[in-house]
Amino acid sequence: MRTEVVMPQMGESVAEGTVTTWLKEIGDFVERDEPLFEITTDKVDAEVPSPVAGVLVEKHVEPGQTVEINTIVAVVDTEAQEGEVPAAEPAQAAQSVGDEESNVVSLEEEKTTRQVAAAGGSASSVTADAGGFPSKAELRRTRSTPVVRRIAAEHGIDDLSPIPGSGLSGRVTKDDILEWIDQGKHLEKPAAPAAQQARKASTGGTTTREIHRPDIEVGERDKLEMLTPQRKMIAEHMVASKEISPHAHTVHEVDFSNVVAARKALKADFAERGVKLTYTAFLIKAAAEALREYPTVNASMDDESIVLRGDINVGMAVALDKSLIVPVIDNVDELSLLGVARKVNDIADRARNKRLKPDEVKGGTFTLSNHGVFGPEFGIPIINQPQAAIMSTGAIKKRVVVDQKTDAILVRPTSIWCLSFDHRIIDGATADKFMRRMREIIENWAI
Repeated sequence: MRTEVVMPQMGESVAEGTVTTWLKEIGDFVERDEPLFEITTDKVDAEVPSPVAGVLVEKHVEPGQTVEINTIVAVVDTEAQEGEVPAAEPAQAAQSVGDEESNVVSLEEEKTTRQVAAAGGSASSVTADAGGFPSKAELRRTRSTPVVRRIAAEHGIDDLSPIPGSGLSGRVTKDDILEWIDQGKHLEKPAAPAAQQARKASTGGTTTREIHRPDIEVGERDKLEMLTPQRKMIAEHMVASKEISPHAHTVHEVDFSNVVAARKALKADFAERGVKLTYTAFLIKAAAEALREYPTVNASMDDESIVLRGDINVGMAVALDKSLIVPVIDNVDELSLLGVARKVNDIADRARNKRLKPDEVKGGTFTLSNHGVFGPEFGIPIINQPQAAIMSTGAIKKRVVVDQKTDAILVRPTSIWCLSFDHRIIDGATADKFMRRMREIIENWAI
């Protein structure tokens, strides 16, 4: 029996993934849940396990290729013997080839598309999908053959998207562009892109100004380092988040005296249970309680409505060597401190070892980024879409503070927090009340 292995969805906003490495070759036997290949997305680097035990008989995607979620990446035969590669049924083979041709988009092709758009194509030349990024069909459509591009350049056509295409996924062919020119449509003033019209309507007739990207001169001693697929997608999502959400920020200093004492008292007991107790566990537990009291912070914007999330699922930023990922701890408000600490240990360890499951990097309703482990005073984070807020925590350091009641000058372990929030959903007063509640929980933690 043949079992298809598809590209998993590693997060709710993730529409595609890139195969980076094959861990098995055609004819190799693979156990159930044994890693089959590695992928990268903007959310996570991960190993994809085989859903069954059997022999790898088909590989549909090469390293470096990007495919949509649910695209068939491999086929495992449960009845084959190691080293044996049975031929697929004709109908099945034909379908696999069709799927691969329609879904696989190489990184080089995508790079070419973005370069063309940046070089002079209008915003509509790479139409954005609901998440703000081009779909695979749209990427294929805006690409063209050298002949079509030459004809377009000769006639001053910078944007191919208005031309009805008869090729694969609406790709513009030579006949399509020649017919467009014969009809004189290339001389007509193009209409404003739909996204620009929508933005103009929503902002009372004004549009955001175009930002000129300065040319970069590469010197003899400079070194060029290509972005990894994950870093490139992170960059795209960060830019999109700033475009989607009007970011506002509030900063608070918090006394950690009680938490430091509580951690010292509980550390040995937790260690006996195989759990390392970190400050992150206290922060996530406090966030869950405050989120329950301030549901608008645990929300998302959906067009003209606000979705108040019923579950409290906290994303925890985990730093990797050259990137970061945000695994999610579900229903944190239902866990004890021990339960949260155990989850933090487990999910951080598996994140660094590429063992996360698809469900563990999606469904987050709020994100915590603990910058403090690297020593900074605080950080100003960018919202993890489609959430409404993200909080960063600075290093816990001994600082001089003034008692507001007695004016006594004291030395206390404190941390500086910054909440970045979507001002469409959350007002400044609500953000500060939420932060004040979190501060109260931390500063009054029972020892």
